[in-house]
Amino acid sequence: MSNAASSSEKTPSFEMTWGSSTSSGYCSDEDSDSEFEQYFTARTSFFPKTRKDNVNVNVKKDEHVEWGKQELTTADIQQKVKEYNAQINSNLFMNMNKDGSYTGFVKVQFKLARPVSVPPPKKGSQEAGGRRASGVKRRTSFYLPKDASKHLHISSRTSAREVIEALLKKFTVVDNPGKFALFERSERHDQVYVRKLSDDERPLRLRLSAGPSEKVLSFVLKENETGEVNWHAFSMPELKNFLRILQREEEEHVKQIVQRYALARTKMKEALAGSTPG
Repeated sequence: MSNAASSSEKTPSFEMTWGSSTSSGYCSDEDSDSEFEQYFTARTSFFPKTRKDNVNVNVKKDEHVEWGKQELTTADIQQKVKEYNAQINSNLFMNMNKDGSYTGFVKVQFKLARPVSVPPPKKGSQEAGGRRASGVKRRTSFYLPKDASKHLHISSRTSAREVIEALLKKFTVVDNPGKFALFERSERHDQVYVRKLSDDERPLRLRLSAGPSEKVLSFVLKENETGEVNWHAFSMPELKNFLRILQREEEEHVKQIVQRYALARTKMKEALAGSTPG
């Protein structure tokens, strides 16, 4: 485990530790093109379902407490690190370095609505060679569990963009890092505030300033939403899989509607048969 940050801000050192298990799901390989990708999903619908849970807290975006903005001297940082370490009940301590930087852990929760792509499992060399010869790149896509989280050991110089890249590398995710964004989440006065971090913000500095409480500050990895879905950002195999999922959903919805009307029709006929002329 690294205990010191790199002297260059562009190449900080960090380590990752696992905090949850991998995703489960089913494979829809029975009708997919073998030359493209397998698709694993733990969800039943391509479109997100409307949540009916009664939530008493309001979610607000772009509300920001100015953590990490204040300029701290080396003495201030040493004092804050000491106070931080005194508040935690685990071995996830922060450590000061001689150059004034410090290292520590940040926990990132995954709240992804869409699947991520990873390289396919390695099989026989002949099969892999055949794919390379055909010029087709295969991918395996799956949904990460919504309760998944990871601890990263990073430096105070590690940027939010580098945290995202480290998470994707840990999962061997081959999607463009630009598809994702890191958010800070905080709870204050029975309200939840969410803010998207800029690429050059330093998550560990925010963690130190806010303290170890997850309610005061936590980090969430989500899709980098900019409004409408940019379908051009997806690969051809991903788009083909989405179309297959849409077709299955459409067929299932049609089936449910037909069954519902058939049941209503049957009950009406039974009521008519059992009624007496009035």
